[in-house]
Amino acid sequence: MDLLVIGGGGREHAVVKALKKNKSVEKIWCLPGNGGIARDAECVPIKATDLESIVAFATEHRPDFAVVTPDDPLCLGLVDRLEEIGVPCFGPTKNAAILEGSKVFSKQLMEKYNIPTAAARTFTDPAAALAYLQTCDYPTVVKADGLALGKGALIVGSFEEAKDAVENMMVKKIFGESGSRILVEEFLTGPEVSVLSFTDGSTVVPMVSSMDHKRAGDGDKGLNTGGMGTVAPNPYYTPEIADVCMKTIFRPTIEAMKKEGRPFRGCLYFGLMLTPKGPKVIEYNCRFGDPETQVVLPLLSSDLLTVMQACRAGTLREDMVKFETGAACCVVMASDGYPQKYDTGYEITLPETGEGEEIYIAGAKVSDGKLLTAGGRVLGAVGKAETLEKAVERAYALAERIEFGNAYMRRDIGQRALAALK
Repeated sequence: MDLLVIGGGGREHAVVKALKKNKSVEKIWCLPGNGGIARDAECVPIKATDLESIVAFATEHRPDFAVVTPDDPLCLGLVDRLEEIGVPCFGPTKNAAILEGSKVFSKQLMEKYNIPTAAARTFTDPAAALAYLQTCDYPTVVKADGLALGKGALIVGSFEEAKDAVENMMVKKIFGESGSRILVEEFLTGPEVSVLSFTDGSTVVPMVSSMDHKRAGDGDKGLNTGGMGTVAPNPYYTPEIADVCMKTIFRPTIEAMKKEGRPFRGCLYFGLMLTPKGPKVIEYNCRFGDPETQVVLPLLSSDLLTVMQACRAGTLREDMVKFETGAACCVVMASDGYPQKYDTGYEITLPETGEGEEIYIAGAKVSDGKLLTAGGRVLGAVGKAETLEKAVERAYALAERIEFGNAYMRRDIGQRALAALK
């Protein structure tokens, strides 16, 4: 089989490596890919949002199956376009991807179908939003409706901060049209859990849970990033909580989307908060998370391609999806200065990987035969072991053997999870 994978980050590298394990796979094209993915797939420099060029490429090369991983092309309708030319896809159609594409839509869906979530109000007028924010308890949350590179949700501690958030989103349009509508949402407390799931539109099978580390600095200090590391499973996500989530959140969401005429097939990401009143949805993503994928897929013992094909065909069964009993840790190595200003172009020296070790490249390019840094998050060093403690140890031992100038990483990935286990 010849496969097409859309995207170019560490998540896509993890997906490509997992798909390669299927013996029927002969070729994988990755659009646009990156310098590290080029070791495992043929990278073609077509942007993930350039739908016309992707469709033209697929028309010419006729892949047997396509995997669309990033949010933008999913929300733009790439799956619909590829299916129209006869390329079967893993990923939701445009009318289902709205679950991530519009926070207002997803909030209204949860309210309509009694799916537990934070109380919220929607605004299209900045003055009305500000009037309401003067009556709020703080902290509160201000969210842009549409996609905003993962930066569209702000926790504000005072009316002044809220005013700045409204000004930036609705007036200055720093997120473009994504900020034309905003949500003002109740601030929830409790441990956060990420649960990716496979679904064929009727059946939903959760993957192993994970814990992300969003802040740039140790001790969860500093600016929000795309994620500085992850561990799986998340110790706060007990079997009892998993049962509650299946009954009150996972199945009801899939059923709600079906009733709305928007059956969701692909990977649905549930961002959850385990509040004192039970699990609640913070957000949905219509695709694999990054860097959650980098710890979840190494623990998947089932064949990824087979599961993806079942999601697309509507034949997914719970017994198709099996995970190892161990744990995984991903330490993100970034360019110092990320997520703000940073230098790139440093040569990356990669070691040989041993048992329970993986390196997923996120921001790198090849120049004159050398692998060079080309992004904020450069790569993820992943350790897998029978216990979380050993997985964390293994991930850091691997990271220490990777070299590039300007390298930066958090030194406490997994410590919160290990403390919870104790």
